[in-house]
Amino acid sequence: MALANDMPRPAFRLGMLVTDTRFRTITIQVIVMLLVALFMIWLGLNVKSNLALKGKDIDFSFLFRRAGYDIDQQLIPYNNDMSHGRAVIIGLLNTLVVAALGCVLSTILGVILGVLRLSKNWIVSRLVGVYVEMFRNVPLLLWIILVYVVLSETRPQPKDFKIVGGVTKASMNLWDSIAVTNRGTNIPAPLLDRPLPSPEWLPVSASALAVLAVLAASIWVNRVIVRRARVVQEATGVRPTTWWQSLAVLLLPILGLLYAMGFHLDYPVMKGFNFKGGLNVAHSFTALTIALSLYYAAVTAEIVRSGIQAISRGQSEAAYALGLRPGRTMNLVILPQALRVIIPPMISQFLSLTKDTSLGIAVSYLDLRGTLGGITLNQTGRELECMLLMMLIYLVISLIISALMNVYNASVKLKER
Repeated sequence: MALANDMPRPAFRLGMLVTDTRFRTITIQVIVMLLVALFMIWLGLNVKSNLALKGKDIDFSFLFRRAGYDIDQQLIPYNNDMSHGRAVIIGLLNTLVVAALGCVLSTILGVILGVLRLSKNWIVSRLVGVYVEMFRNVPLLLWIILVYVVLSETRPQPKDFKIVGGVTKASMNLWDSIAVTNRGTNIPAPLLDRPLPSPEWLPVSASALAVLAVLAASIWVNRVIVRRARVVQEATGVRPTTWWQSLAVLLLPILGLLYAMGFHLDYPVMKGFNFKGGLNVAHSFTALTIALSLYYAAVTAEIVRSGIQAISRGQSEAAYALGLRPGRTMNLVILPQALRVIIPPMISQFLSLTKDTSLGIAVSYLDLRGTLGGITLNQTGRELECMLLMMLIYLVISLIISALMNVYNASVKLKER
């Protein structure tokens, strides 16, 4: 029996860009891309012409001019004689700090609440349900303002900590190391007697970079130790004891570096009518961090609950049949499988939390929105430039978070053979 050979393909004709399905999709995509490009060019020319009518142009040189305003919270040195660009960096760091703390705290609390909501204890599950519904159904902005008002209006004034007649109206916490007043929270400040020399062009302290580098190296070495222990366990069935190695790797290098640099704490002390020394944490920062953590913990709890319920009941029943207790079953069997369902929506929550840090402007927290999109915009009159730059920064932050979480999501997803 003779086999039919493949039919010869017809020669390419221009009309095939529309009639042939092999080329039609490419044709449509090219046309759409051209239309989008033309629209963006028209929009840019229209903006440029409208700015020209008002005597303006697109200019980012304002970033190098003197800022002239102070920022209370600053992770790197800054004063009002520095440029607007430096103020933008300060605001960006303030945004990243709140976002990082909010993501970590909301994730930890949300996982705990999500597990507790599935508890067989009726009171515990209902209390968690009330918490989740209460925080999810009230706007985040109201929670931020509420926490800020509570901290500002219910705490004593700094002068109440002053000793008068051998007594004080208010007392410090944690062995007289922390004082919460209506102006802020005074905590011990980390200081170095022998810091590493930092060049003028480096915006961040060399000592801080050294600490971060040592921490990163210690975490990497610890991962190598754990990975080798896992290989030995899979080969022999016996897992070697590595907790002391992990403890030594994670603590000894950083403690040695801090000791070499003369690390010590500067405690706040009441002098006159206010505290001297230490570090004053503004209530705006505290309120924003607490509100973001509590609000997104409620959302995370629902994501965790749905992820756990997506796992077949047979998984837990099999674990119980093997003699595992409920706590070990949840940690070793249920949650690792539920991560494949939990991680994708958690990416959206982290992105939303990061962007919602801009709500700190309601309590005068000078983050990226308060500096670049607030004071700098008002002083320079460069509305378009400030908005474009702020949108670009938030876009880059969101893309980085998405990329990192997608990498982690790929590492926990089900591996098919």
